[in-house]
Amino acid sequence: MEKMVYVLWRDAHEAEAAFNTRLLRELSAELLGLGAARLSINVVDEAVAAGAPLRQENTRPAPAGMVSFWLNSAHVRGPCEAALQRAVPRIAGYAVSEATALPNTAIVEDGVRTHGFSQLALVTKPPRLTYEGWLEVWMRDQTKIAVETQSTFFYCQNIVNRRLTYGAPDWHAIVTEGFPLAALTDPQVFFNAAGDPARYQENLDRMMQNCHRFIDFDKIDVIITSEYRFGSWADLDRGRISVREH
Repeated sequence: MEKMVYVLWRDAHEAEAAFNTRLLRELSAELLGLGAARLSINVVDEAVAAGAPLRQENTRPAPAGMVSFWLNSAHVRGPCEAALQRAVPRIAGYAVSEATALPNTAIVEDGVRTHGFSQLALVTKPPRLTYEGWLEVWMRDQTKIAVETQSTFFYCQNIVNRRLTYGAPDWHAIVTEGFPLAALTDPQVFFNAAGDPARYQENLDRMMQNCHRFIDFDKIDVIITSEYRFGSWADLDRGRISVREH
């Protein structure tokens, strides 16, 4: 099977709540009916409003959400892509390889909001690095550092293999990380150091030093969202083993 990720934009004249409701009710049902498996929909809503200062917007207008799902092949994505194009004014689609270093073991029913919040990072390889060198720093070093320094309970790295839609930004990676809600407003919680300023500073410094090795911060987009999952997730997650307890 092949995984596809679509970044979505909202018409500025449509209310955020109405946009989100259409995605979660109408679009989810349509995509599942077209055969999309392990569907995930990320939206910006009131539940994550306190995390607005964590956003980084270098793509304008900024994306408003994301949809990901699996099909037997991207070559049969046409009906699903058409449904997305009917639902929103702009999409950017990518075929990706998924590496989930830290699966979310807290199973919820279809369509129920995942606990905490979901941070999306849309990353472009800096021109100073070769693709192989950039991938090595990200997949080898950053994976270990992110899991060890943050309060993450879900860490999914999507390596972009190819762009599927015309005009899609040239992002090389799409990362999804799950954090507890308290991390929206408390940096010490975010960096897994609640009540421990020294550990917070150590974790922050370690994270930022490595991020500067493979990220240009004037190119990255970070979106704070709520995640909803539909279709076959429970069976998949029961077969996974987390790399740490949380």
